[in-house]
Amino acid sequence: MKRVLVLLVVVWGIMAGAGRAQQPTPAATSAALLANLFNNYWDDRARLFPLMATAQGDNRYNDRLPNDQTRAFRQQQARLYRRYLNDLLNIDRARLSADDKLSYDIFQYDMRTRLEGLRLNTWMMPFAQIYSLPTTLGQLGTGTGAQPFRTVRDYDNWLARVSRFPVWADSAIANFREGAKAAVVLPKVLVLKMVPQLQAQVTGDVSRSLFYGPVAHMPASFSEADRTRLTAAYQEAIATDLVPTYRKLADFLQTEYLPLARNSTGLGDVPGGAEMYRYDVRLMTTTPRDPDAIYQTGLAEVKRIRTEMEAVKKQVGYKGSLSSFFNSLSNNPRFMPYQTPEEVLRAFRGIQARIAPNLGRLFGRVPKSSFEIRQTEAFRAASATAEYNRGTADGSRPGIFYVPILDATKFNVTTGMESLFLHEAIPGHHYQLSLQQENTSLPKFRRFGSYPAFSEGWALYCESMGRELGLYTDPYQRLGALGDEMHRALRLVVDVGLHLKGMSREQAIDYLMANEPIAEPAATAEVERYLAMPGQALTYKVGALKLRELRTRYEKQLGTKFNLKAFHDEILAGGSMPLAILERHMDAWAARQR
Repeated sequence: MKRVLVLLVVVWGIMAGAGRAQQPTPAATSAALLANLFNNYWDDRARLFPLMATAQGDNRYNDRLPNDQTRAFRQQQARLYRRYLNDLLNIDRARLSADDKLSYDIFQYDMRTRLEGLRLNTWMMPFAQIYSLPTTLGQLGTGTGAQPFRTVRDYDNWLARVSRFPVWADSAIANFREGAKAAVVLPKVLVLKMVPQLQAQVTGDVSRSLFYGPVAHMPASFSEADRTRLTAAYQEAIATDLVPTYRKLADFLQTEYLPLARNSTGLGDVPGGAEMYRYDVRLMTTTPRDPDAIYQTGLAEVKRIRTEMEAVKKQVGYKGSLSSFFNSLSNNPRFMPYQTPEEVLRAFRGIQARIAPNLGRLFGRVPKSSFEIRQTEAFRAASATAEYNRGTADGSRPGIFYVPILDATKFNVTTGMESLFLHEAIPGHHYQLSLQQENTSLPKFRRFGSYPAFSEGWALYCESMGRELGLYTDPYQRLGALGDEMHRALRLVVDVGLHLKGMSREQAIDYLMANEPIAEPAATAEVERYLAMPGQALTYKVGALKLRELRTRYEKQLGTKFNLKAFHDEILAGGSMPLAILERHMDAWAARQR
């Protein structure tokens, strides 16, 4: 309460200075308090999570790498979230505008969800093979990622950041050991993938390290003295901080941790794992839906999409089973026309050109941010899927659609190139994320925040608009789109199956291969992704089904007053938010249209 009283004094002082005779209204005071709270929170959050700040173009803390593996850090998070939740609850929501009430509700949801997660023992499994700090540092340190390398200070910032990596790694190892004592350990199959990832950064020749990229591409404007100093400093950092730390992590996982890792797969198999998984489901889907209900939805969607796939098979005249149809497509040279990675990238650029004339019919809001299509870096391509990395709000870094191309001659066009582009690029993630962070009227926690069920749901919903955007005229691309939709439906079954229903890794791989055109290596990578990121795979279909449900609801309610462009613009204007809050917000929008 003391903090709120101090804020009130500040607000009154500012308003009194503008006009001594004018007293602030209760509504104005509440709005000012809320804005101040959001601004303070964003600054505190950026200091606490500087890697997130860097990814969002906030470069104030590019030299920092806090040790987020410690109990003290977790306690610091809890204090932060409790303090801001208490401050929020001391603001009178009833006096706020509709937009501020929306921000209030999202923030309250966020704080409570974060506090709930800190009660769980997920810290005992510090990282896996996907989205870990060791792989993130690899992306940042190449000189082509979110970490800027334009000035001498930028170069010094990176040196300061990576100097803290050895301490972080020691704490991660200590947490892995605590987890082993409590039997809260990763599956062996994941540890076997992590070891070579880490070993890939171990080199005796520092100039061959991917972390040497900033030195190899140092700006010509640097003085000779700076070039000499920084070159020596980077060589030393790679040789003494980075390479030994990656080697230490790899050796620990291989020699000490792997024998202790579990042969089972799902999170439900570790002590407290069922509670962890149910939390992950709530966190990722932003709904209270029971995992069993999600599982049943998955089964129903698999059946529906399979029927549509059978129709395409019949359309192209194939007489065999659906599984043999998938096999025929995967082995047919006709569908592997590329010779070089550049040809693959050029094909995606062609998709972008085909949808461009139709975007204006469906969207009034268009991002200012530039957009690029790039091949995924070689060091992480083997375990990567196609992905979108958001650009910066100031336009200094474009949004990037990354495509892993291990062998261009085996890149199959029937895997859904058109639907993949709609999802990862335009109008999927690029439109949603760019428009959100370009909307300066939003508080920063909303401009740069993300709720996977919204963002991934939006991207999957965009796949469903292929025909409206001039795509899917080729039945094989339509099949590819159905394959992508099937993939997300299968995830509802497999994710819950793995973590709560005793489904084995092998059963999950077989289930994917029986119901979609996917090769065993890709199916294996997918299943291992679900093991590493429990619940995340549910977000796509849960979110897309909700968006389609809302669109259908308003089409029926509004009839001729329904405007699809306005519907899309309203969804994108507010940015990412929990699905229950989105539904209330859009219901209010629909009421205004009447």
